[in-house]
Amino acid sequence: MCNLWLAERSEGVWHGEAVKASDMAKRLILCNCSGTQEIDREGLEQATGLTCSQVHSGLCTTQLDRAAEEIAAGDAVICCRQEQRIFEELAADSEAPSPAFTDLRDRAGWSDDPRSKLPKMAALMADATLNVPAEKTLDVVSEGLCLVIGASDVALEAGRKLAPILGVTVLVTDDTEPPESRDFDVIRGNLRSAQGALGQFRVQIDALRQVNPAGRGPLTWTEPRDGAVTECDVILDLTGGTALFPAPQKREGYLRADPGSITAVADAVLNAAQMIGTFEKPLYVAMEPLLCAHSRAGKVGCSNCLDICPTGAISPAGEHVTIDPMICAGCGACAARCPSGAITYDAPSPDTTFRRIQTLASAYRKAGGIAPRLLVCDREFGTEMIQLAARHGRGLPADVIPMEIDVISGFGHAEMLAALASGFADVTILLAPTTERDALDSEVPLAQAIAGEGKIKLLDVNDPDAMCEALYAPGDLPQPVEDTVLLMGSRRQVARMAAKALNPADAVLPLPEDAPYGAVLVGTDACTLCLSCVSLCPSGALLENPDKPQLRFQEDACLQCGLCANVCPETAITYEPRLNLADAAMTQVVLNEEEPFACVECGGLFGVKSTVERITEKLAGKHAMFANEQAARMIQMCDNCRVKAQFHSKDNPFAGGDRPQVRTTDDYFSKRRDH
Repeated sequence: MCNLWLAERSEGVWHGEAVKASDMAKRLILCNCSGTQEIDREGLEQATGLTCSQVHSGLCTTQLDRAAEEIAAGDAVICCRQEQRIFEELAADSEAPSPAFTDLRDRAGWSDDPRSKLPKMAALMADATLNVPAEKTLDVVSEGLCLVIGASDVALEAGRKLAPILGVTVLVTDDTEPPESRDFDVIRGNLRSAQGALGQFRVQIDALRQVNPAGRGPLTWTEPRDGAVTECDVILDLTGGTALFPAPQKREGYLRADPGSITAVADAVLNAAQMIGTFEKPLYVAMEPLLCAHSRAGKVGCSNCLDICPTGAISPAGEHVTIDPMICAGCGACAARCPSGAITYDAPSPDTTFRRIQTLASAYRKAGGIAPRLLVCDREFGTEMIQLAARHGRGLPADVIPMEIDVISGFGHAEMLAALASGFADVTILLAPTTERDALDSEVPLAQAIAGEGKIKLLDVNDPDAMCEALYAPGDLPQPVEDTVLLMGSRRQVARMAAKALNPADAVLPLPEDAPYGAVLVGTDACTLCLSCVSLCPSGALLENPDKPQLRFQEDACLQCGLCANVCPETAITYEPRLNLADAAMTQVVLNEEEPFACVECGGLFGVKSTVERITEKLAGKHAMFANEQAARMIQMCDNCRVKAQFHSKDNPFAGGDRPQVRTTDDYFSKRRDH
């Protein structure tokens, strides 16, 4: 349940988070941790533009008085997170504002690499002082209504423990007699389905039997009935069977435990007892329906997000998709795979991620570093691996800059290419055991196809020593780009700019089959220029010429969503996944064109000549509506001439019966008997 926190805890400094400008002070409090790391105070002050204290040696031990003085002075940033609790207690004792924290020791100072750590420290501090917008959240209210499901021996005991805290209903799944105690509700039945998340679960129960409290003797069950519906805030599943939801560990408010494990059941009961109150849930993604390429006119195009969402938070909603923020667990895979940018990760936004990448690279170079390498990791597993490597192993190399992010699966090909175009020599992504890998399985090969070999790597290790071994032996490092790119615009625009910086001009790069870039190929022999594809293209990549029968195409706008191929009645459209870096890709080219037909009456141009001739050949004299020459001739007329010809024809479809004679007042009175 790490994605939720009580509303009253939503402010303050959180362990493991980088210091941001809103919290950021202007004085760095330095400590070399008993002389175990070298810190260039003057160089760091010059590189960061921040005021630095003298380099202390034992702020958390022998120099606690100095630490208290520094904290009491205000505007303090302590460059170590290990003893954060102690420094916060010092601040509370002196009634001073709590200091901010960032980690230079584990990420930079403790390293066996003999090279200078100053460029890396400067880069880390520049990243920490970036101004990041506040996270958007949604209030979730849980009134503590808890449904416990399981066999009677386990579920009833869990209900007894939770009853003093929550409003408990126990659904027993085995054949048992009603309990004598009425401290909480007990029902019997089969759970058919469950929907929702914390604070808004809705469940359906078949064969529902409630306790009948009337009468003398043992309590009995009522007669079973199907289709019962109820709502609750929390579900505690102790059945030990199949989970009620996909990715159950990501469903807020849904707790599972093995009924055979006393410890697991106790932990689940403890967690359930805390799920009452008002919580804040982050709003992870933003959705722009107009950009979505999911469907048009009942034809399905892109379904990347639907296929990859692990929690089932995304569902079709007509021509676009909709995302349930209560179910979304924030893995970011949908945003990484969205070809149009309709879904963007918003915690943080792509712009913030690009600024972090560019800041790390530029600050490293400004402080004298050359050819930095980027290590992307999550804030939990990755941070722990770095800390263990620093304390017990070799630490990170001096040129490897760690960038902690909330979710690895949201780091897509655009972000990988942006790092290389910002001046990083390579990008290594450290996978965690909990990382959702479906998106990375597509995004990494795509980025590698654009960037070239050896520049983007996945590191799948659980041992800090193995991580260090891989980072200290990178092989032949590629040279970073000489002319870095200013990362501005959408993810798609940034990816294209980065690709141009990494490849020769006018290159056409072949890409994997599921790439969101490519060309549309039209079989001109089959295409009738009906322009159905133009009317449904969600990105405007396919266009018409209003002056003549012509199908035009702008390659850089194509999403390869599949809509045009699905809607084409002649199956004349295929795709070629590629990235065309030439300027011509941003201009319109003609895919197919034909001569227009000249109206046989007025000579005006309309339609497609070959199509009109083909229709005439198939219908003239062969169809009842075009049996005679005059009717068949209408096929070859423009709209205006066809209407005129029909109006003057013998079987005029616009003709009505004889109009009734207008009646006057005299006619009316002449019919009255009293007049």
